[in-house]
Amino acid sequence: MRKILIIINRKAGTDREKQLGLVIRQQLPADRFAVETTYLQYLGHGTDLAREAVQRGVDTVVAVGGDGSINEIAQGLLGSRTALAIVPLGSGNGLARALRIPLDATAALQIVANGARKPMDAGFANEHLFLSNAGVGFDALIADRFRHSKKRGLVNYARLVIGGFTSYKPAAYAIKIDGQEKTQKAFLMTVANGNQFGYEFKLAPKASVFDGLLDICLVPPVRFWDLLPLSIHSLKGNIDESRYMEHLTGKEIEVSSTDLNCLQVDGDAVPLTNGKTVYFRIAAGALQVIVPAE
Repeated sequence: MRKILIIINRKAGTDREKQLGLVIRQQLPADRFAVETTYLQYLGHGTDLAREAVQRGVDTVVAVGGDGSINEIAQGLLGSRTALAIVPLGSGNGLARALRIPLDATAALQIVANGARKPMDAGFANEHLFLSNAGVGFDALIADRFRHSKKRGLVNYARLVIGGFTSYKPAAYAIKIDGQEKTQKAFLMTVANGNQFGYEFKLAPKASVFDGLLDICLVPPVRFWDLLPLSIHSLKGNIDESRYMEHLTGKEIEVSSTDLNCLQVDGDAVPLTNGKTVYFRIAAGALQVIVPAE
């Protein structure tokens, strides 16, 4: 009997939760699975619940929510044999898209039941975990403003991007990648583990959460009218072949700038804990995940 803990972010909504309960019973029948369902109650609760699940020998912890709650739950599973599975109910759903997990709850739960277990890489930015990406450029500024906004979704995110663009001054970064140094002025200075930024935007289209590498995405200073073609290239998955992107790979990256003020991990703003420097590193195969069977 496979033991499964389902952790639900209540922001999914009451009606959605009722529908989800029915789907869970249908896709994870009691004759095959021992299912327990619980809910996030406070910041960091997902990490606590996941660590307890590891200690209790739970086979799979299912994160029901967006990239933020998935990240929080994953923190408690790192280095363990307990696998992370995802039912994506967030806005951007970057990790789910990177892992090719359907955004439909029924289809996602079918993967929980019948998918394959695979070790994926985990990224760290000043020891803050990121599964999809982390950044210190314009994306970090928007993540910080998004955190204080009462409205969610792509429309509000786009509003913040447009509103913040005119006053943003791209920083000059000193970058060290596996010991090799360079300086670069950049609008975006993003380090990707997966290929998804969320909403099907791909800053690192060829990145993989299974390759043991981080992808460094440097977008030079751009003009306002460059935002549209930059977005189109990102949606089409060929931005790394355009003039809007310099793409590099590495395992250990150090980024510093006198203008460095913000850091985002998986779309959430986190505090800077090392002055004006951020250290990025990859932990290969640190997290077991449930993905669609080949």
